[in-house]
Amino acid sequence: MNRINDYLDLNLLRVFFAIWDLRSLTAAGERLGLTQPAISHALRRLRDRFGDPLFVRVANRMLPTDAAVRLHEPLDQAFELLNRTLQSGIVFDPRVTERTFRVAMSDIAEVYLMPRLVTELSRIAPFIRVHIVPLVPDSVANSMRSGEIDLAIGAVNVSDKDIASIDILKDRYICMVRANHPVAKSRLTRSSFSKLRFFFTRTTSTVYQLAEQWLANEAIRPQIAVRGHFTAAPEIVRHSDLAAIFPRMLALDLHRARDFQLLDLPFELPPMEVKVHSHTRFANDTGIRWMCQTSAAILSRPADSPRAKTDVRRCY
Repeated sequence: MNRINDYLDLNLLRVFFAIWDLRSLTAAGERLGLTQPAISHALRRLRDRFGDPLFVRVANRMLPTDAAVRLHEPLDQAFELLNRTLQSGIVFDPRVTERTFRVAMSDIAEVYLMPRLVTELSRIAPFIRVHIVPLVPDSVANSMRSGEIDLAIGAVNVSDKDIASIDILKDRYICMVRANHPVAKSRLTRSSFSKLRFFFTRTTSTVYQLAEQWLANEAIRPQIAVRGHFTAAPEIVRHSDLAAIFPRMLALDLHRARDFQLLDLPFELPPMEVKVHSHTRFANDTGIRWMCQTSAAILSRPADSPRAKTDVRRCY
């Protein structure tokens, strides 16, 4: 039955846009934090609401029907208008807000930047809540556009023209080995690099993926002995002859105990450009604007500099 005059649950719109973007119920559920049965139930409600299947399975993809294609643009425009209306006239005061901000972070940013960010936010916005989710480069722009996340922090290329970005810092990758490693006291050459065995980390960094591509394209390939999570790399390198390609700033922070030797790579990689990203659709949201500007102000300061108090009044 087509219940066209019934109230449309706005959460169903998020489901519609997620399936539209990802062409998969499973991926849509993962993006929205919903189970497969919950996504399927939401799709049934949408189908009942509009009297059309909306998405049909072709091979392994959920493709939109003609009705879904016709609905997408007006629903998208209505969703944007609703967001702007809700944002207008809302007073945001970081000193008393209990708002939850959904922040996508790369794994490297979560390890290196999140402790600094949360420590400072707890001082200037004591009741704020921050929900960290993984930064997925291929879908981060759409996730911000749909309001599933409020902002993203990390070294990721976001080419969408509707994404606003604030520079935080630039970093580069180096080779990290234990302090008394056989190669520790000499400059790393292509020859010596090719003889190393590596702990290679799973990370979303596009620059890091270029490093892996370089390894794969070399005639004499260095051996990737172990693959694992980014946070495990320091302990494994500290207690073995394995090397790791690691962000320089984070490596310097870990090197305070002089457990490692940090060597320049024998090949060039683009710099890591860490930024705070948000979507222009929510430019009128004073809370998101404050969170972006405040995060950039906190994280652009050197990690070892004396903490300068953030003026909350200047950020919104």
